[in-house]
Amino acid sequence: MNIDSIKNGIVIDHIQAEKGMKIYEALNLKDLDCSVAIITNAKSDKMGRKDIIKIDQDMEINMNMIGFIEPNATINIVKDNKLVDKYQVKLPEEIVNIAKCQNPRCITSIEKDLDQIFTLTDKEKQVYRCKYCEMSLK
Repeated sequence: MNIDSIKNGIVIDHIQAEKGMKIYEALNLKDLDCSVAIITNAKSDKMGRKDIIKIDQDMEINMNMIGFIEPNATINIVKDNKLVDKYQVKLPEEIVNIAKCQNPRCITSIEKDLDQIFTLTDKEKQVYRCKYCEMSLK
């Protein structure tokens, strides 16, 4: 299989296998006017299998979104065929408007313009709770 390298853009690497499409959809990469490659189940010495996303365009990336889906991912910035920056994604302490509270009695169900805010309450189990009603994300 041959996937061309990118001259200027972003490579999201070290994505746990089967989470690549979740990141693709969450970042709305289908709406970009450039090439986007999703490599699934690539062999990895560290991970066994992994997904990789290559975006042939420089853009802003929501690191909290990626960290929420895959906290072990790395973001590589490529310019003129060279790696110029590399970021390790982390599990965010707080996420805003990334997930919706499922509690029908939560204030966010009534106040539609209110931000959906979740706070990390258990880092080991990756549990987030709604700021308003304390319901955990499933």
